[in-house]
Amino acid sequence: MSAFRIESTRGELVESVHRVSVAVTDARGALVAEAGDPGLMTYWRSAAKPFQALPLVQDGAAEAFGLTDEELALACASHSSEPVHLELTDRFLSRIGASEADLACGPHTPLGAAVAEAAARSGTPLTPRWSNCSGKHAGMLALALHHGWPTAGYERLGHPVQERIIGELERWTGVPRSAMGFGVDGCTAVCFALPLSAMATAYARFGTSTDPDAARVRSAMMAHPALIAGSGRFCTELMTAWPGGVIAKIGAEGVYSAALPAAGLGIAVKVEDGDMRSAPGALLAVLEALVRHVGDDAGAERLRSLGPQGNIPIRNSRGEVTGRLRAAGALRFSA
Repeated sequence: MSAFRIESTRGELVESVHRVSVAVTDARGALVAEAGDPGLMTYWRSAAKPFQALPLVQDGAAEAFGLTDEELALACASHSSEPVHLELTDRFLSRIGASEADLACGPHTPLGAAVAEAAARSGTPLTPRWSNCSGKHAGMLALALHHGWPTAGYERLGHPVQERIIGELERWTGVPRSAMGFGVDGCTAVCFALPLSAMATAYARFGTSTDPDAARVRSAMMAHPALIAGSGRFCTELMTAWPGGVIAKIGAEGVYSAALPAAGLGIAVKVEDGDMRSAPGALLAVLEALVRHVGDDAGAERLRSLGPQGNIPIRNSRGEVTGRLRAAGALRFSA
């Protein structure tokens, strides 16, 4: 078992350690690299969103409602509630003949720090469209409306929308429903527990699939990285720095999933204590190790352009650097 971690330093000492489990697989499910426990069973959280969005295209709802690639990207997003995200949520709901009142999600504090500060300062009331998951919920509503299923309870286990999504997860991960775990996500929708290796396999397949429906969702994400997260957030910065080279999606509690389409690899990362500060640095360290391993010099240069995401300064209330978040340890590659 290979040790991989994010260390938080203060002065010369390591003040805390965040252990990280990693699975890297190919599209067949073969383990290519690992750290910690690659079979760790954990919730996929928002990193599952591309697969929750796929039925929109596969079942004809996207075509029936005239959804654009921007709206498909939003369905895969954990957005920052920036004006572009809110406006697109409104447009999405209008296209499908629904309203904000139909969204089952409650509001979240915006994930974009500047947006959260501005909303708090102005006293703006946060409503469901402000949820970072409002695009996912609009997509679930669209699927229900397209099939003529009840919209009430679309977010709950047992509803046809969720059963359709579970079937899709079975197809991409190779994990039968009976072996999955189910919980309730922060946005009220069902969330899914799977081994990290199965999450990585799904992303490897998603990144390399020639299926036109999967290709459309994949292309929507890569063409609109600003919609997947937002200004200053790692998903957006990574996909912008390496256009077409990587697909990345964060999940809560220290989860990240990604695909390297050219290398045919999928990645799943879990910071075991759920520390969200550590997740981007952990993913970047994994990506850097993978591009070195496959000899992708161009990819390495793209990653370097992001700056020292794996060595992030920690500052005090005066802005002075007191320590760093840094990646330590290594992946173990299969023979």
